[in-house]
Amino acid sequence: MTEKTIVHLLRHGEVDNPRGVLYGRLPGYHLSERGGGMALAASDFFAERSVVSVFSSPLERAVETATPVAARLGLPIVTDKRLIESANRFEGQSHPLRKPENWPYLVNPFRPSWGEPFRDVVARIMEMVEVARRSAIGREAVCVSHQLPIWVTRRQAEGKRLWHNPAARECALGSVTSFTFEDARIIGVSYAVPAPRMIPDVDAAQ
Repeated sequence: MTEKTIVHLLRHGEVDNPRGVLYGRLPGYHLSERGGGMALAASDFFAERSVVSVFSSPLERAVETATPVAARLGLPIVTDKRLIESANRFEGQSHPLRKPENWPYLVNPFRPSWGEPFRDVVARIMEMVEVARRSAIGREAVCVSHQLPIWVTRRQAEGKRLWHNPAARECALGSVTSFTFEDARIIGVSYAVPAPRMIPDVDAAQ
């Protein structure tokens, strides 16, 4: 008999970032009040599901999103670097594309030349998805990560090219991208937003 398992990739909630910094992997960026509300909405979303394991990127905003989910389910949080945000040369800057000194890094959007290659991102996220699947065979697991890693992994699962228009990503703050497995094979991808009324008009890219 085959086993159906679901691995959910939960994007962290809104971050307190009034200066609009591209924070990437920088420490010290925490959820805003609204971001905390998104995390609570995620805990409600998973409360009645058969989730047996919770994993998280080690960055503060991800762990803070995972915390109410894990608490609601009575589960520990396992942090793993494979779920971390993509590396980016522009960390710490505001509006980096407006700065001429950054333009030489923009020569190849297909890779991308300004940061961690898309294929490398997908490889590490899929490694973690497999860890999560194995931890929850026949049940469900949650992995808290970041927009770009979740989005390119979804595109890979759907057989689409990895390069894309960032403005067209379907991966809102606090959203859930779910992979349904039949044994070790992905048979479906779905998307949900537990707290749609909390999504700001301009969604942060991180």
